[in-house]
Amino acid sequence: MDITPGLRQLIDRGLGKLNRVLNDSGVSAQVVLRQERHRHVAEVTIHARGDHMLHGVGQATAWALSLKDALTKIDKQAKRMKSKWHERKRQAADTRMVTPPPKPAGDLAVAAPRIVRVPRSLVKPMTVEDAALRMGTGSEHFVVFRNATTDSVTILYRRKDGNFGLIEPDV
Repeated sequence: MDITPGLRQLIDRGLGKLNRVLNDSGVSAQVVLRQERHRHVAEVTIHARGDHMLHGVGQATAWALSLKDALTKIDKQAKRMKSKWHERKRQAADTRMVTPPPKPAGDLAVAAPRIVRVPRSLVKPMTVEDAALRMGTGSEHFVVFRNATTDSVTILYRRKDGNFGLIEPDV
């Protein structure tokens, strides 16, 4: 079927509203329009970040109504997905705020250690020798890497006596 400029404008306007709801998280959109006798069917599929697929089908006697029905369904899915993303962020923020255990009443000199999160780092594949070179050149106290020979996550750390310690998991 031919897509008229008015129909394209309806589609663009509806997808624009969804783009604002998803806050630029939409990767791609696909709109399929078909007419079955006197029924107009609009199928809209949105691919959002994180491999999320939003899908809505609308059926009505006019294109505007079927598009509105499909986009309303997707809008509801998008708001639900976005609230899950928002809740996940809140839960992550709650886990970062670790409160120290209560202090004993008479002991004021002992302070409980705090847990401080550091930014995530990429676990790169390298040999033990490469990790030792990296430790020797920088001021790092430890290096977490994927051992190139065993393909397991390994930790190389600097000991108090100046040597390096190696922690390898049991396979």
